[in-house]
Amino acid sequence: MFCYQCEQTSKGQGCDKIGVCGKTPDVAALQDLLIHSLKGLSLYAVEGRKVGVNDKDVNRFTCEAVFSTLTNVNFDPTRFVKLLEACEAKKNALKEKIKAKGGKADFPEGPDCSVKGKSVDALVAAGEKVGINSDPSENEDIKSLRQLIIYGIKGLAAYADHAAILGQEDDSVYQYIHEGLAATLNPKLSVDGLVGLALKCGEVNLKAMELLDTANTGTYGHPVPTPVPLGVKKGKAILVSGHDLKDLEEILKQSDGKGITVYTHGEMLPCHGYPGLKKYKHFYGHYGTAWQNQAKEFDAFPGAILMTTNCIQKPKETYKDHIFTTGLVGWPGVNHIAGKDFSKVIEKALSLPGFPEDKAGKSVLTGFARNAVLGVADKIIAAVKGKALRHFFLVAGCDGAKPGRNYYTEFVEKVPKDCVVLTLACGKFRFFDKDLGDIGGIPRLLDIGQCNDAHSAIQIAVALANAFECGVNDLPLSMVLSWYEQKACVILLSLLHLGIKDIRLGPSLPAFISPNVLNVLVENFAIKPISTPDEDLKAILG
Repeated sequence: MFCYQCEQTSKGQGCDKIGVCGKTPDVAALQDLLIHSLKGLSLYAVEGRKVGVNDKDVNRFTCEAVFSTLTNVNFDPTRFVKLLEACEAKKNALKEKIKAKGGKADFPEGPDCSVKGKSVDALVAAGEKVGINSDPSENEDIKSLRQLIIYGIKGLAAYADHAAILGQEDDSVYQYIHEGLAATLNPKLSVDGLVGLALKCGEVNLKAMELLDTANTGTYGHPVPTPVPLGVKKGKAILVSGHDLKDLEEILKQSDGKGITVYTHGEMLPCHGYPGLKKYKHFYGHYGTAWQNQAKEFDAFPGAILMTTNCIQKPKETYKDHIFTTGLVGWPGVNHIAGKDFSKVIEKALSLPGFPEDKAGKSVLTGFARNAVLGVADKIIAAVKGKALRHFFLVAGCDGAKPGRNYYTEFVEKVPKDCVVLTLACGKFRFFDKDLGDIGGIPRLLDIGQCNDAHSAIQIAVALANAFECGVNDLPLSMVLSWYEQKACVILLSLLHLGIKDIRLGPSLPAFISPNVLNVLVENFAIKPISTPDEDLKAILG
Protein backbone atom coordinates (compact mmCIF):
# COMPACT_ATOMS: atom_id res chain seq x y z
CA MET A 1 0.00 0.00 0.00
CA PHE A 2 0.93 3.63 -0.30
CA CYS A 3 -1.16 6.48 1.08
CA TYR A 4 -0.24 10.06 1.86
CA GLN A 5 -3.60 11.81 1.79
CA CYS A 6 -3.58 12.91 5.47
CA GLU A 7 -1.25 15.03 7.59
CA GLN A 8 -0.27 12.18 9.88
CA THR A 9 1.18 10.07 7.09
CA SER A 10 4.16 8.00 8.21
CA LYS A 11 7.46 9.93 8.47
CA GLY A 12 5.80 12.78 6.58
CA GLN A 13 6.19 10.78 3.37
CA GLY A 14 3.56 8.04 3.10
CA CYS A 15 2.14 4.97 4.82
CA ASP A 16 3.38 1.81 3.11
CA LYS A 17 2.70 -0.98 5.60
CA ILE A 18 -0.42 0.10 7.51
CA GLY A 19 -2.03 3.49 7.77
CA VAL A 20 -1.30 5.67 10.79
CA CYS A 21 -5.09 6.07 10.81
CA GLY A 22 -5.45 2.30 11.19
CA LYS A 23 -6.25 1.62 7.52
CA THR A 24 -5.10 -1.85 6.50
CA PRO A 25 -3.41 -2.64 3.15
CA ASP A 26 -6.48 -4.45 1.81
CA VAL A 27 -8.74 -1.48 2.60
CA ALA A 28 -6.19 0.90 1.06
CA ALA A 29 -6.13 -1.17 -2.15
CA LEU A 30 -9.92 -1.36 -2.34
CA GLN A 31 -10.17 2.41 -1.85
CA ASP A 32 -7.65 2.96 -4.64
CA LEU A 33 -9.64 0.63 -6.89
CA LEU A 34 -12.88 2.43 -6.03
CA ILE A 35 -11.45 5.84 -6.92
CA HIS A 36 -10.07 4.33 -10.14
CA SER A 37 -13.51 2.87 -10.94
CA LEU A 38 -15.23 6.17 -10.19
CA LYS A 39 -12.98 7.85 -12.73
CA GLY A 40 -14.35 5.42 -15.30
CA LEU A 41 -17.93 6.10 -14.21
CA SER A 42 -17.17 9.83 -14.46
CA LEU A 43 -16.10 9.51 -18.11
CA TYR A 44 -19.61 8.28 -18.86
CA ALA A 45 -21.27 10.89 -16.65
CA VAL A 46 -19.43 13.66 -18.54
CA GLU A 47 -20.42 12.15 -21.90
CA GLY A 48 -23.99 11.66 -20.69
CA ARG A 49 -24.46 15.35 -19.98
CA LYS A 50 -23.40 16.11 -23.56
CA VAL A 51 -26.36 14.11 -24.90
CA GLY A 52 -28.90 15.04 -22.23
CA VAL A 53 -28.40 12.08 -19.89
CA ASN A 54 -27.96 13.29 -16.33
CA ASP A 55 -28.52 10.43 -13.90
CA LYS A 56 -29.34 11.76 -10.42
CA ASP A 57 -28.69 8.36 -8.87
CA VAL A 58 -25.19 8.32 -10.37
CA ASN A 59 -24.58 11.83 -9.03
CA ARG A 60 -25.48 10.94 -5.47
CA PHE A 61 -23.68 7.61 -5.62
CA THR A 62 -20.47 9.24 -6.82
CA CYS A 63 -20.46 11.63 -3.85
CA GLU A 64 -21.16 8.88 -1.35
CA ALA A 65 -18.55 6.53 -2.81
CA VAL A 66 -15.85 9.23 -2.94
CA PHE A 67 -16.76 10.32 0.60
CA SER A 68 -16.28 6.76 1.86
CA THR A 69 -12.56 6.95 1.00
CA LEU A 70 -11.82 9.97 3.23
CA THR A 71 -9.45 9.50 6.14
CA ASN A 72 -11.13 7.95 9.18
CA VAL A 73 -14.48 7.27 7.51
CA ASN A 74 -14.66 3.60 6.53
CA PHE A 75 -12.32 0.72 7.29
CA ASP A 76 -14.60 -2.19 6.32
CA PRO A 77 -13.46 -4.11 3.19
CA THR A 78 -16.88 -5.72 2.67
CA ARG A 79 -18.47 -2.29 2.31
CA PHE A 80 -15.98 -1.33 -0.40
CA VAL A 81 -16.70 -4.49 -2.37
CA LYS A 82 -20.39 -3.52 -2.43
CA LEU A 83 -19.51 -0.01 -3.56
CA LEU A 84 -17.34 -1.43 -6.35
CA GLU A 85 -20.16 -3.70 -7.49
CA ALA A 86 -22.59 -0.77 -7.46
CA CYS A 87 -20.14 1.40 -9.40
CA GLU A 88 -19.81 -1.18 -12.16
CA ALA A 89 -23.57 -1.67 -12.39
CA LYS A 90 -24.24 2.06 -12.59
CA LYS A 91 -21.56 2.53 -15.23
CA ASN A 92 -23.05 -0.22 -17.40
CA ALA A 93 -26.58 1.17 -17.04
CA LEU A 94 -25.38 4.70 -17.85
CA LYS A 95 -23.51 3.38 -20.88
CA GLU A 96 -26.72 1.94 -22.30
CA LYS A 97 -28.61 5.20 -21.78
CA ILE A 98 -25.86 7.14 -23.55
CA LYS A 99 -25.76 4.65 -26.40
CA ALA A 100 -29.51 5.05 -26.86
CA LYS A 101 -29.03 8.82 -27.17
CA GLY A 102 -26.26 8.44 -29.76
CA GLY A 103 -23.43 9.42 -27.45
CA LYS A 104 -19.98 7.93 -27.15
CA ALA A 105 -20.40 4.56 -25.48
CA ASP A 106 -16.86 3.23 -25.38
CA PHE A 107 -13.80 4.66 -23.68
CA PRO A 108 -10.76 2.47 -24.44
CA GLU A 109 -8.65 4.86 -22.38
CA GLY A 110 -10.94 4.43 -19.38
CA PRO A 111 -10.34 2.09 -16.45
CA ASP A 112 -11.39 -1.53 -16.93
CA CYS A 113 -12.68 -2.27 -13.45
CA SER A 114 -14.86 -5.33 -13.81
CA VAL A 115 -15.88 -6.65 -10.41
CA LYS A 116 -18.50 -9.31 -11.00
CA GLY A 117 -17.38 -12.77 -9.92
CA LYS A 118 -14.05 -11.63 -8.48
CA SER A 119 -12.94 -12.54 -4.99
CA VAL A 120 -11.92 -9.94 -2.42
CA ASP A 121 -8.30 -11.02 -2.86
CA ALA A 122 -8.54 -10.49 -6.61
CA LEU A 123 -10.01 -7.01 -6.10
CA VAL A 124 -7.26 -6.14 -3.65
CA ALA A 125 -4.67 -7.28 -6.19
CA ALA A 126 -6.36 -5.11 -8.83
CA GLY A 127 -6.32 -2.15 -6.48
CA GLU A 128 -2.62 -2.56 -5.84
CA LYS A 129 -2.01 -2.04 -9.57
CA VAL A 130 -3.79 1.33 -9.75
CA GLY A 131 -2.46 3.06 -6.63
CA ILE A 132 -0.72 6.42 -6.41
CA ASN A 133 2.69 5.05 -7.44
CA SER A 134 1.43 2.60 -10.07
CA ASP A 135 3.12 4.55 -12.89
CA PRO A 136 6.82 5.05 -12.01
CA SER A 137 7.32 7.20 -15.12
CA GLU A 138 4.71 9.78 -14.10
CA ASN A 139 6.05 13.31 -13.70
CA GLU A 140 6.29 14.24 -10.01
CA ASP A 141 4.50 17.58 -10.40
CA ILE A 142 1.72 16.11 -12.55
CA LYS A 143 1.17 13.38 -9.97
CA SER A 144 1.17 15.94 -7.17
CA LEU A 145 -1.49 18.07 -8.85
CA ARG A 146 -3.63 15.07 -9.78
CA GLN A 147 -3.63 13.95 -6.16
CA LEU A 148 -4.40 17.48 -4.98
CA ILE A 149 -7.45 17.50 -7.27
CA ILE A 150 -8.57 14.07 -6.11
CA TYR A 151 -8.21 15.01 -2.44
CA GLY A 152 -10.02 18.27 -3.10
CA ILE A 153 -12.84 16.33 -4.73
CA LYS A 154 -12.98 14.03 -1.71
CA GLY A 155 -13.60 17.03 0.54
CA LEU A 156 -16.06 18.54 -1.92
CA ALA A 157 -17.99 15.27 -2.11
CA ALA A 158 -18.28 15.20 1.68
CA TYR A 159 -19.80 18.69 1.84
CA ALA A 160 -22.12 17.95 -1.10
CA ASP A 161 -23.29 14.75 0.58
CA HIS A 162 -24.02 16.54 3.88
CA ALA A 163 -26.09 19.12 1.99
CA ALA A 164 -27.96 16.52 -0.08
CA ILE A 165 -29.01 14.63 3.06
CA LEU A 166 -30.95 17.76 4.04
CA GLY A 167 -32.34 18.30 0.54
CA GLN A 168 -29.92 20.85 -0.93
CA GLU A 169 -28.28 19.97 -4.26
CA ASP A 170 -26.88 21.76 -7.30
CA ASP A 171 -25.95 19.95 -10.49
CA SER A 172 -22.92 22.17 -11.05
CA VAL A 173 -21.28 20.47 -8.06
CA TYR A 174 -21.89 16.99 -9.42
CA GLN A 175 -20.80 18.11 -12.87
CA TYR A 176 -17.43 19.30 -11.58
CA ILE A 177 -16.85 16.16 -9.52
CA HIS A 178 -17.31 14.03 -12.63
CA GLU A 179 -15.27 16.36 -14.85
CA GLY A 180 -12.47 16.56 -12.29
CA LEU A 181 -12.24 12.81 -11.75
CA ALA A 182 -12.35 12.15 -15.50
CA ALA A 183 -9.69 14.81 -16.14
CA THR A 184 -7.18 13.03 -13.91
CA LEU A 185 -7.12 10.31 -16.59
CA ASN A 186 -6.13 12.78 -19.30
CA PRO A 187 -2.38 12.45 -20.06
CA LYS A 188 -2.41 15.69 -22.09
CA LEU A 189 -3.28 18.02 -19.22
CA SER A 190 -0.39 20.37 -18.43
CA VAL A 191 0.70 21.69 -15.05
CA ASP A 192 -1.15 24.94 -15.75
CA GLY A 193 -4.28 23.03 -16.74
CA LEU A 194 -4.18 20.96 -13.57
CA VAL A 195 -3.60 24.05 -11.39
CA GLY A 196 -6.68 25.61 -12.97
CA LEU A 197 -8.68 22.46 -12.32
CA ALA A 198 -7.58 22.46 -8.66
CA LEU A 199 -8.62 26.09 -8.18
CA LYS A 200 -11.94 25.29 -9.91
CA CYS A 201 -12.45 22.65 -7.23
CA GLY A 202 -12.12 25.39 -4.63
CA GLU A 203 -14.60 27.57 -6.52
CA VAL A 204 -17.20 24.80 -6.74
CA ASN A 205 -16.67 23.99 -3.08
CA LEU A 206 -17.89 27.50 -2.21
CA LYS A 207 -21.20 26.53 -3.80
CA ALA A 208 -21.27 23.22 -1.92
CA MET A 209 -20.59 24.93 1.41
CA GLU A 210 -23.28 27.50 0.65
CA LEU A 211 -25.71 24.66 -0.03
CA LEU A 212 -24.74 23.03 3.25
CA ASP A 213 -25.16 26.29 5.15
CA THR A 214 -28.60 26.73 3.58
CA ALA A 215 -29.47 23.14 4.48
CA ASN A 216 -28.41 23.45 8.11
CA THR A 217 -29.85 26.89 8.82
CA GLY A 218 -32.98 26.27 6.75
CA THR A 219 -33.70 23.11 8.74
CA TYR A 220 -32.54 24.03 12.23
CA GLY A 221 -32.39 27.85 12.23
CA HIS A 222 -29.37 30.13 12.46
CA PRO A 223 -27.06 29.30 15.39
CA VAL A 224 -27.19 31.64 18.37
CA PRO A 225 -24.50 32.14 21.03
CA THR A 226 -25.03 29.35 23.55
CA PRO A 227 -23.17 28.25 26.69
CA VAL A 228 -22.52 24.49 26.65
CA PRO A 229 -21.71 22.67 29.91
CA LEU A 230 -18.76 20.31 29.97
CA GLY A 231 -20.09 18.42 32.98
CA VAL A 232 -22.41 15.40 33.04
CA LYS A 233 -25.82 14.50 34.48
CA LYS A 234 -26.62 11.42 36.51
CA GLY A 235 -28.31 8.74 34.42
CA LYS A 236 -28.32 6.96 31.07
CA ALA A 237 -26.38 8.56 28.25
CA ILE A 238 -25.79 8.67 24.50
CA LEU A 239 -22.74 10.36 22.95
CA VAL A 240 -22.95 11.60 19.34
CA SER A 241 -19.74 12.34 17.45
CA GLY A 242 -18.98 13.36 13.87
CA HIS A 243 -20.78 16.00 11.79
CA ASP A 244 -24.26 14.80 10.79
CA LEU A 245 -26.98 17.11 12.16
CA LYS A 246 -29.78 14.91 10.80
CA ASP A 247 -28.55 11.89 12.75
CA LEU A 248 -28.34 13.97 15.92
CA GLU A 249 -31.88 15.24 15.37
CA GLU A 250 -33.18 11.69 14.95
CA ILE A 251 -31.40 10.51 18.10
CA LEU A 252 -32.93 13.42 20.02
CA LYS A 253 -36.41 12.68 18.66
CA GLN A 254 -36.27 8.95 19.26
CA SER A 255 -34.74 9.16 22.75
CA ASP A 256 -37.05 11.93 23.98
CA GLY A 257 -38.87 10.96 27.17
CA LYS A 258 -36.81 7.81 27.73
CA GLY A 259 -34.67 9.10 30.59
CA ILE A 260 -31.53 9.43 28.46
CA THR A 261 -29.24 12.47 28.28
CA VAL A 262 -27.68 13.15 24.88
CA TYR A 263 -24.17 14.64 24.74
CA THR A 264 -22.07 15.86 21.84
CA HIS A 265 -18.47 14.93 21.14
CA GLY A 266 -15.91 16.44 18.79
CA GLU A 267 -17.34 18.47 15.91
CA MET A 268 -20.92 18.06 17.14
CA LEU A 269 -20.34 20.74 19.81
CA PRO A 270 -21.68 23.60 17.60
CA CYS A 271 -25.03 21.77 17.28
CA HIS A 272 -25.96 23.20 20.69
CA GLY A 273 -26.34 26.59 19.01
CA TYR A 274 -29.07 25.56 16.55
CA PRO A 275 -32.58 26.49 17.78
CA GLY A 276 -34.08 23.40 16.13
CA LEU A 277 -31.77 21.12 18.14
CA LYS A 278 -31.28 22.96 21.42
CA LYS A 279 -35.06 22.84 22.05
CA TYR A 280 -34.75 19.23 23.26
CA LYS A 281 -34.57 19.29 27.05
CA HIS A 282 -32.48 16.11 27.26
CA PHE A 283 -29.81 17.59 24.94
CA TYR A 284 -27.40 18.63 27.64
CA GLY A 285 -23.70 19.17 27.10
CA HIS A 286 -20.40 18.27 25.52
CA TYR A 287 -18.21 15.34 26.56
CA GLY A 288 -14.58 15.02 25.54
CA THR A 289 -12.54 16.91 22.99
CA ALA A 290 -11.66 15.69 19.52
CA TRP A 291 -10.68 12.39 18.01
CA GLN A 292 -7.09 12.28 19.22
CA ASN A 293 -8.38 11.43 22.71
CA GLN A 294 -11.24 9.18 21.62
CA ALA A 295 -9.78 5.94 22.96
CA LYS A 296 -9.60 7.28 26.54
CA GLU A 297 -12.85 9.21 26.31
CA PHE A 298 -14.86 6.36 24.82
CA ASP A 299 -13.40 3.86 27.29
CA ALA A 300 -14.67 6.03 30.14
CA PHE A 301 -18.11 6.78 28.67
CA PRO A 302 -20.79 4.66 30.41
CA GLY A 303 -23.36 4.85 27.63
CA ALA A 304 -23.93 4.25 23.92
CA ILE A 305 -21.84 6.06 21.31
CA LEU A 306 -22.94 6.98 17.78
CA MET A 307 -20.28 7.85 15.20
CA THR A 308 -21.52 9.91 12.24
CA THR A 309 -19.36 10.72 9.17
CA ASN A 310 -16.11 9.88 10.95
CA CYS A 311 -14.88 6.61 12.39
CA ILE A 312 -12.04 6.06 14.84
CA GLN A 313 -8.73 4.37 14.87
CA LYS A 314 -9.15 0.68 15.66
CA PRO A 315 -11.65 0.58 18.58
CA LYS A 316 -10.64 -1.18 21.77
CA GLU A 317 -12.47 -4.37 22.63
CA THR A 318 -13.51 -2.85 25.97
CA TYR A 319 -15.93 -0.44 24.31
CA LYS A 320 -16.37 -1.88 20.80
CA ASP A 321 -19.70 -3.38 21.71
CA HIS A 322 -21.39 -0.06 22.59
CA ILE A 323 -20.25 1.90 19.52
CA PHE A 324 -22.58 2.34 16.55
CA THR A 325 -21.77 3.85 13.17
CA THR A 326 -24.13 5.35 10.64
CA GLY A 327 -24.22 6.21 6.95
CA LEU A 328 -20.87 5.68 5.22
CA VAL A 329 -18.97 5.10 8.44
CA GLY A 330 -17.73 1.64 9.33
CA TRP A 331 -15.20 -0.58 11.01
CA PRO A 332 -15.24 -4.41 10.97
CA GLY A 333 -17.02 -5.75 14.04
CA VAL A 334 -18.65 -2.44 15.00
CA ASN A 335 -22.46 -2.14 14.95
CA HIS A 336 -23.74 -0.30 11.89
CA ILE A 337 -27.09 1.47 11.54
CA ALA A 338 -28.11 1.40 7.88
CA GLY A 339 -31.05 3.83 8.13
CA LYS A 340 -32.38 6.31 10.66
CA ASP A 341 -33.86 3.83 13.14
CA PHE A 342 -31.72 4.31 16.26
CA SER A 343 -33.70 1.97 18.53
CA LYS A 344 -30.65 -0.30 18.96
CA VAL A 345 -28.56 2.64 20.13
CA ILE A 346 -31.27 3.61 22.63
CA GLU A 347 -31.61 0.02 23.86
CA LYS A 348 -27.86 -0.19 24.39
CA ALA A 349 -27.86 3.12 26.28
CA LEU A 350 -30.62 1.88 28.57
CA SER A 351 -28.73 -1.36 29.25
CA LEU A 352 -25.53 0.44 30.29
CA PRO A 353 -24.99 2.01 33.72
CA GLY A 354 -24.82 5.65 32.69
CA PHE A 355 -23.25 8.27 34.94
CA PRO A 356 -23.58 7.50 38.67
CA GLU A 357 -23.92 11.15 39.69
CA ASP A 358 -23.99 14.71 38.45
CA LYS A 359 -20.58 16.16 37.81
CA ALA A 360 -20.23 19.91 37.38
CA GLY A 361 -17.94 21.37 34.76
CA LYS A 362 -17.19 24.73 33.22
CA SER A 363 -19.13 25.97 30.20
CA VAL A 364 -17.89 26.97 26.76
CA LEU A 365 -19.57 29.24 24.24
CA THR A 366 -20.56 28.19 20.74
CA GLY A 367 -22.97 29.48 18.10
CA PHE A 368 -21.01 32.42 16.66
CA ALA A 369 -21.85 31.70 13.03
CA ARG A 370 -22.14 34.53 10.51
CA ASN A 371 -25.57 35.83 11.63
CA ALA A 372 -24.47 36.08 15.24
CA VAL A 373 -21.17 37.77 14.44
CA LEU A 374 -22.55 40.12 11.80
CA GLY A 375 -25.37 41.00 14.20
CA VAL A 376 -22.76 42.87 16.26
CA ALA A 377 -20.77 44.10 13.26
CA ASP A 378 -21.34 47.71 14.31
CA LYS A 379 -19.62 47.03 17.66
CA ILE A 380 -16.77 45.23 15.92
CA ILE A 381 -16.24 48.05 13.43
CA ALA A 382 -16.36 50.66 16.20
CA ALA A 383 -13.86 48.67 18.28
CA VAL A 384 -11.46 48.45 15.32
CA LYS A 385 -11.81 52.13 14.47
CA GLY A 386 -11.42 53.06 18.14
CA LYS A 387 -8.26 50.90 18.29
CA ALA A 388 -9.70 48.72 21.08
CA LEU A 389 -9.57 45.77 18.66
CA ARG A 390 -6.30 45.54 16.76
CA HIS A 391 -6.41 42.27 14.85
CA PHE A 392 -8.47 39.16 14.07
CA PHE A 393 -6.98 35.67 13.91
CA LEU A 394 -8.76 32.76 12.28
CA VAL A 395 -7.18 29.80 14.07
CA ALA A 396 -9.03 26.89 12.56
CA GLY A 397 -8.83 23.48 10.96
CA CYS A 398 -8.36 19.85 11.91
CA ASP A 399 -6.95 18.21 14.99
CA GLY A 400 -4.78 15.12 15.22
CA ALA A 401 -2.56 13.18 17.58
CA LYS A 402 0.77 13.89 15.88
CA PRO A 403 3.21 16.01 17.92
CA GLY A 404 3.36 19.67 16.97
CA ARG A 405 -0.28 20.57 17.33
CA ASN A 406 0.29 22.16 20.72
CA TYR A 407 1.50 25.10 18.64
CA TYR A 408 -2.14 26.15 18.21
CA THR A 409 -2.83 26.11 21.96
CA GLU A 410 0.24 28.20 22.67
CA PHE A 411 -0.53 30.55 19.79
CA VAL A 412 -4.03 31.33 21.07
CA GLU A 413 -2.78 31.75 24.63
CA LYS A 414 -0.21 34.29 23.41
CA VAL A 415 -2.53 36.30 21.17
CA PRO A 416 -2.52 39.86 22.63
CA LYS A 417 -5.57 40.97 24.62
CA ASP A 418 -6.58 43.53 22.00
CA CYS A 419 -7.10 40.77 19.41
CA VAL A 420 -9.99 38.39 18.70
CA VAL A 421 -9.66 34.69 17.78
CA LEU A 422 -12.23 33.19 15.40
CA THR A 423 -12.22 29.41 15.28
CA LEU A 424 -13.97 26.46 13.68
CA ALA A 425 -13.56 22.71 13.12
CA CYS A 426 -12.05 20.22 15.54
CA GLY A 427 -8.71 22.04 15.75
CA LYS A 428 -10.35 24.31 18.33
CA PHE A 429 -10.29 21.54 20.93
CA ARG A 430 -6.69 22.48 21.59
CA PHE A 431 -7.97 25.70 23.20
CA PHE A 432 -11.81 25.80 23.15
CA ASP A 433 -12.10 25.97 26.94
CA LYS A 434 -9.66 28.87 27.38
CA ASP A 435 -11.12 31.96 29.06
CA LEU A 436 -9.80 34.82 26.91
CA GLY A 437 -12.20 37.44 28.20
CA ASP A 438 -13.84 40.03 25.95
CA ILE A 439 -13.35 43.35 24.21
CA GLY A 440 -16.26 45.70 24.93
CA GLY A 441 -18.63 42.78 25.35
CA ILE A 442 -17.33 40.92 22.28
CA PRO A 443 -15.87 37.55 23.39
CA ARG A 444 -12.23 37.22 22.34
CA LEU A 445 -12.81 33.56 21.38
CA LEU A 446 -15.62 33.07 18.88
CA ASP A 447 -16.58 29.50 17.92
CA ILE A 448 -18.03 29.72 14.41
CA GLY A 449 -18.85 25.99 14.19
CA GLN A 450 -17.83 22.81 12.41
CA CYS A 451 -15.37 22.56 9.53
CA ASN A 452 -18.61 22.41 7.52
CA ASP A 453 -19.24 26.01 8.61
CA ALA A 454 -16.23 27.49 6.80
CA HIS A 455 -18.83 29.28 4.65
CA SER A 456 -19.70 31.38 7.71
CA ALA A 457 -16.07 32.37 8.27
CA ILE A 458 -15.72 33.42 4.63
CA GLN A 459 -18.95 35.45 4.77
CA ILE A 460 -17.76 37.20 7.94
CA ALA A 461 -14.47 38.12 6.28
CA VAL A 462 -16.21 39.38 3.11
CA ALA A 463 -18.72 41.43 5.13
CA LEU A 464 -15.95 43.05 7.19
CA ALA A 465 -13.98 43.82 4.03
CA ASN A 466 -17.07 45.51 2.56
CA ALA A 467 -17.61 47.48 5.78
CA PHE A 468 -14.03 48.73 5.76
CA GLU A 469 -14.11 49.24 1.97
CA CYS A 470 -11.06 47.10 1.34
CA GLY A 471 -10.14 43.63 0.10
CA VAL A 472 -10.04 40.63 2.43
CA ASN A 473 -6.23 40.59 2.17
CA ASP A 474 -6.19 44.17 3.47
CA LEU A 475 -8.18 43.39 6.62
CA PRO A 476 -6.47 43.14 10.01
CA LEU A 477 -7.08 39.40 9.70
CA SER A 478 -4.60 36.52 9.65
CA MET A 479 -5.36 32.85 9.00
CA VAL A 480 -3.43 30.25 10.96
CA LEU A 481 -4.72 26.87 9.84
CA SER A 482 -4.17 23.26 10.82
CA TRP A 483 -4.97 20.47 8.40
CA TYR A 484 -5.47 16.74 8.73
CA GLU A 485 -7.71 15.32 6.05
CA GLN A 486 -9.30 16.06 2.70
CA LYS A 487 -12.05 18.48 3.75
CA ALA A 488 -9.25 20.77 4.91
CA CYS A 489 -7.64 20.41 1.48
CA VAL A 490 -10.73 21.61 -0.38
CA ILE A 491 -11.28 24.51 2.04
CA LEU A 492 -7.70 25.60 1.37
CA LEU A 493 -8.43 25.42 -2.38
CA SER A 494 -11.50 27.61 -1.81
CA LEU A 495 -9.40 30.20 0.01
CA LEU A 496 -6.83 30.15 -2.79
CA HIS A 497 -9.58 30.56 -5.39
CA LEU A 498 -10.71 33.66 -3.49
CA GLY A 499 -7.17 35.00 -3.68
CA ILE A 500 -6.54 34.85 0.07
CA LYS A 501 -2.82 35.26 0.76
CA ASP A 502 -0.37 34.84 3.62
CA ILE A 503 -2.04 31.75 5.08
CA ARG A 504 0.06 29.97 7.69
CA LEU A 505 -0.39 26.21 7.45
CA GLY A 506 0.68 23.39 9.76
CA PRO A 507 1.66 21.40 11.65
CA SER A 508 3.44 20.12 8.51
CA LEU A 509 2.97 20.68 4.80
CA PRO A 510 1.19 18.02 2.70
CA ALA A 511 3.42 15.15 1.60
CA PHE A 512 1.61 15.02 -1.73
CA ILE A 513 2.68 18.57 -2.64
CA SER A 514 5.87 18.39 -4.72
CA PRO A 515 8.58 21.06 -4.27
CA ASN A 516 7.70 22.72 -7.59
CA VAL A 517 3.97 22.81 -6.81
CA LEU A 518 4.77 24.22 -3.37
CA ASN A 519 6.82 26.95 -5.04
CA VAL A 520 3.79 27.87 -7.17
CA LEU A 521 1.65 28.19 -4.04
CA VAL A 522 4.29 30.26 -2.27
CA GLU A 523 4.90 32.57 -5.23
CA ASN A 524 1.22 33.14 -6.03
CA PHE A 525 -0.41 33.00 -2.60
CA ALA A 526 2.44 33.48 -0.10
CA ILE A 527 1.48 30.29 1.75
CA LYS A 528 3.95 29.61 4.51
CA PRO A 529 4.48 26.89 7.12
CA ILE A 530 3.96 27.73 10.78
CA SER A 531 7.16 28.32 12.77
CA THR A 532 6.77 29.13 16.48
CA PRO A 533 3.90 31.10 18.06
CA ASP A 534 6.24 33.90 19.13
CA GLU A 535 7.89 34.21 15.72
CA ASP A 536 4.59 34.06 13.82
CA LEU A 537 2.86 36.60 16.08
CA LYS A 538 5.82 38.96 15.73
CA ALA A 539 5.79 38.60 11.95
CA ILE A 540 2.04 39.25 11.79
CA LEU A 541 1.70 42.05 14.33
CA GLY A 542 5.17 43.59 14.11
